[in-house]
Amino acid sequence: MTTLFKNIILSIGLLLMMPWAKAQNSKTNTIKYNSFDTYPVYLKEDLGVTYSPQKTILKLWSPNAEEVQLHLYAKGNGGNAIATKNLTYETKTGVWVIELKGDFHNTYYTLQAKHEGKWSKEMPDPYAKGVGVNGNRGLIYNPNSINPTDWKKDKQPELKSVADIILYETHVRDFSIDASSGIKNKGKFLGLTETNTKNSYGESTGLDHLKELGITHLHLLPVFDYKSIDEATLDKPQYNWGYDPQNYNALEGSYATDPFDGLVRMKEYKEMVLALHQANIRLVMDVVYNHTSSTDIFDQLVPGYYYRNWTDGKRSDASACGNEFASDRIMARQFMLSSLKYWVKEYHVDGFRFDLMAIHDIETMNLISKELKKIDPTIFLYGEGWTAGDSPLPFEKRALKNHVKQLNDIAVFSDDIRDGVKGHWSNVEDKGFVSGNKNLKEIVAFGVVASTNHPQIKYDKNRSYAQFPYADSPTKVIGYVSCHDNNTLYDKLKIANPTASEKELVAMDKLANTIVLTSQSIPFLHMGVEMKRTKKGVENSYNSPDSINKIDWNWKHENKELYHYYKNLVALRKAHPAFKMTTEKMLQQHLDFLSTNDPLLVGYTLKNYANGDTWKNIRVYYNGDTVAKTIPLEGTWTISCNGEVISLNSGENTQNQTVTIPAHSAMILYQE
Repeated sequence: MTTLFKNIILSIGLLLMMPWAKAQNSKTNTIKYNSFDTYPVYLKEDLGVTYSPQKTILKLWSPNAEEVQLHLYAKGNGGNAIATKNLTYETKTGVWVIELKGDFHNTYYTLQAKHEGKWSKEMPDPYAKGVGVNGNRGLIYNPNSINPTDWKKDKQPELKSVADIILYETHVRDFSIDASSGIKNKGKFLGLTETNTKNSYGESTGLDHLKELGITHLHLLPVFDYKSIDEATLDKPQYNWGYDPQNYNALEGSYATDPFDGLVRMKEYKEMVLALHQANIRLVMDVVYNHTSSTDIFDQLVPGYYYRNWTDGKRSDASACGNEFASDRIMARQFMLSSLKYWVKEYHVDGFRFDLMAIHDIETMNLISKELKKIDPTIFLYGEGWTAGDSPLPFEKRALKNHVKQLNDIAVFSDDIRDGVKGHWSNVEDKGFVSGNKNLKEIVAFGVVASTNHPQIKYDKNRSYAQFPYADSPTKVIGYVSCHDNNTLYDKLKIANPTASEKELVAMDKLANTIVLTSQSIPFLHMGVEMKRTKKGVENSYNSPDSINKIDWNWKHENKELYHYYKNLVALRKAHPAFKMTTEKMLQQHLDFLSTNDPLLVGYTLKNYANGDTWKNIRVYYNGDTVAKTIPLEGTWTISCNGEVISLNSGENTQNQTVTIPAHSAMILYQE
């Protein structure tokens, strides 16, 4: 045998041993990869099920699986598989694929993957869009079958400027579950579609209440399929907020009238979206990509890939929920992006709130913003700019509050204004500015200018808050004083001020959200705050019963004056662009703080027709003291807010040389 011939034979043998020489279509995969970085990637957006009446194609990315099987079922739970089929592996893409000839509409499925000779348990694929009861089986379906009659006519409510947004956070079950709601479909998606619903006193509830209040965006706590609720036994008491995600692209069945029929939850959710849009309200989804309730689906299909580990191999846990999602890995990033695009395209979702957003990397969040803006330029993105623990993700790469200038069209929650106004979140007895804390004036002022750079703010690196101007636009900051986490505003105020009268507590309540709604950030209201909502002092009520979390719609009648104050406060903000300036430069030019030398009095002027306002000058005072404050006042002003009521069109004129601001109250005056 010649040397040349030997070399040819050797070369052929080596080629046959190379991964790329392997047959492109095979029922088994023998390729071993040295690291996650060497995995082939697949960036097309057809992973999961692609349906047509003629055929269904299912694709699963799992480059290290040895075999993958598909099991078909007639129902979403129970019964034996009606068929089992092997998927084919594509070497170049790392994708397993199968084509099913015929119409498989309303057929359920599971997948199994083999690693190191062992089969995983049956589960849906991560991209499953429909699921059966409890999300244990995926659903093949005709997308047209879940559309309400008028779905093609759905029209997104107009949004002229992001600064016009007023957010209102609620939970599907808590919103309507109480008998006082007058809502038929209690605790369901359909509960948010009903109109002409009344409380015991004949006052509007539900969707009509939201329209009446005047909010622009409804922020729903998680509605994707989550793990903690057993959808098969809804007759038993079960409660959860839903921050334990199981299937990111499928809906929670406990909010549907029939959790056993996978089609129902999808159609009813669309009916809810349609009803909200018809009511001129946009919808925000609360999304929890930072962790999963368990690691089953991702880990059993692609072990270890979707989660971060420390250098010692121990799984990291910046979510404080047992794991953290590796958003910086290319296919994890692609999963998040594809999921979010799906919710926008298929369900017409108008915005997303990202839970523990700082677990995600800046690059991923900016890519998400860029791609979603291509679909909907008006979509609104915001999130918690912090983590619940440390992460292997380098600090400089995290989507933190302090890195918001690096985030493109993504807003962050301001814990500065939250804790400055009502007191620190972790110490329920801690008083805030509205309760008479004399050390928080500068932090409240920092909140007024939405954490931007203003020449009159005294930044201090030694403070816990307001250390430096981290925001470059007022529309990139969410101003709020309460949300689902921790105590309600009223409960917090009551605990921190045990000797205060009910009148004083209500005054503090009004002042707190007057600060939020007259500040330059995007305002955020917690469900029921306009009715003095209480959770009876329960701070972490994520799985508390209805008796704790429900909205008692009779509160609206019992706190009628407070509700009307909030309603008029919302209307005041919507009517006056001066409260909604869009750039840092505008704030510097049109907002002047007054020198009061009083630690419990904040005063400022919005001057010279700020942002095109019809009012030439607007004067705003916040008095956090237990006593009224009388201060000098030059010129003639009209009082719009006297601390107790808000007049939208005309108010009391004052030509006095002084004005008196009641204790724990705001006063708003204007000149035309």
